[in-house]
Amino acid sequence: MNNSKFQKFANNNFLFRLYMLKVLPMAFLAGIRVKEFSEEQSVLTIKFSWLTQNPFRSIYFACLAMAAEISTGLLVMNGIYESKPAVSMLVTKNQATFFKKAVGKISFTCLDGKMIADAIDTAKKSSEGVVVEVKSIGVDEAGDTVAEFIFTWSLKAKVK
Repeated sequence: MNNSKFQKFANNNFLFRLYMLKVLPMAFLAGIRVKEFSEEQSVLTIKFSWLTQNPFRSIYFACLAMAAEISTGLLVMNGIYESKPAVSMLVTKNQATFFKKAVGKISFTCLDGKMIADAIDTAKKSSEGVVVEVKSIGVDEAGDTVAEFIFTWSLKAKVK
């Protein structure tokens, strides 16, 4: 599975920011950026700012969840981009663990591209939905883990 067209799009900061403005305006406003993206991994960043803050002078958990979810969702989107048959994607579960205050710039990394690709292949061969559980880990600029998110994605081939 080589979706270099989608990868080029996601790695083009200008085009991807325009896409977020259109379909994910809150992610655009929060300043989420793609730092690195390939078939295997996705790294997104979010910074502490007036728009992302909570009353405790750290990044609001929902903003962290948004960045973490997009880090996993990009890998899913990469796998289903121009897929035949088309495959639908939906988050069905989210778990989060927080370890310390998220201040400064937080990078969320998902290394589960291969697992996602395998789940998409299984979904294409089946008339049933397939679920895949993937992890995104957020680290601060010092390299300390601030949060860990686990998202359960449901994938299903669309029947005509």
